[in-house]
Parts: sequence; C-alpha cells; structure tokens
Amino acid sequence: MTESTTPTLTPAELNARDAVGTLVVDVRAPAEYAAGHLPGAISVPLDALETLLPELREAAAGRDLIVVCAAGQRSATACARLAAAGVTAVGVAGGTHAWRAAGLPLDTAPHSGRAVWAMDRQVRFAAGALVLLGLATGVRSPRARLLSAGVASGLVYSGLSNTCGMAAVLGKLPFNRPQPTALDSARRALRG
Repeated sequence: MTESTTPTLTPAELNARDAVGTLVVDVRAPAEYAAGHLPGAISVPLDALETLLPELREAAAGRDLIVVCAAGQRSATACARLAAAGVTAVGVAGGTHAWRAAGLPLDTAPHSGRAVWAMDRQVRFAAGALVLLGLATGVRSPRARLLSAGVASGLVYSGLSNTCGMAAVLGKLPFNRPQPTALDSARRALRG
C-alpha cells in the first residue's frame, strides 16, 4: 500500500493564509459543495478537472492552488492529476470534515434539485444494500451470496489501495454530475 505524498495544509494553516494569493478548488460532487464548502472555494468536481485544466493552469500561475474534498482522498487524486499536467497544488488535510471539526465556517450554495448525500454516505449505503440483497436472495439461491462476497472483496481492495471504484461509478450518476452551466460558472471564476 502506498501512502499519499501530496503536500497538505491543515485547516488552521489554510485559514491563516492570505485569501488574495490563494485559490481554493473543491473537487466534491456539486450537491456536496452546495451543502457546505470553504468560503470562497470554487466548485470543480473531480470528473471535470481535465475539462477545466487550461483555466486551472492559468489560475495557478498567479496564485497558490489549494484543493479540498470531504476527507482528503479525492483532493489527493486531484493534486496528482494536476501534478501530472504540470500544475502545482496542495491538499487540505482531512478536507471539509477537518475544517468543520476545527470550528471554521462553511458557506452554502443553492443547489437545484433534491438533497444528495455525501459520496462516502452513498458508498456505504450502496455497499450495505448490495450485501443485504446478496444475503437475502442467497436464502433461495446460494449463488446469490457471491454478490455479497464481491462487494466485500471490493471494500477490502478499496481499503488496501486507498481508492474506491464504487465512488467512481456513483459519481457518474446524474445527481452527482455538475450542470453544464456550473462548469461555465467555475470557468469564469477561475479566469477572474
């Protein structure tokens, strides 16, 4: 297992920084961002990172680029992708969870549509539901228990590799994807 080598700031270190020279990019799903994000953060979902790479590169040339997610995994992935594209970025240790735990303020944004759970909650629900389905149908058909075994194997792999295939799949669902106008808004904010 390889630990992340992405440089990080603690919430206190980020909070003490000059906001003028710092650009904070939130790579969570749009609904997660709307529910609570660091003040001044721009929403650029992880799946849209490559789409906005030219704007991110330009913005990072003049300011320090800070990337945040819920707990740190997605921001580490984003920082690695940015580094591969020649853009220097720093993550926030513990993400918005650590920011909130430090007693620092979060802003909210309007979100069209119904409330969407945070990605980690979606993963826990989907994994649990699939395990229960495999066990329940396994009463009539023992082979159905393979579904539970498959989910368990995926969770073990997720823990060992520090990645989450289920989150990647769930991130493709319509309610976890940004609206096209949201990317236009992010593009304008990055250029501004």
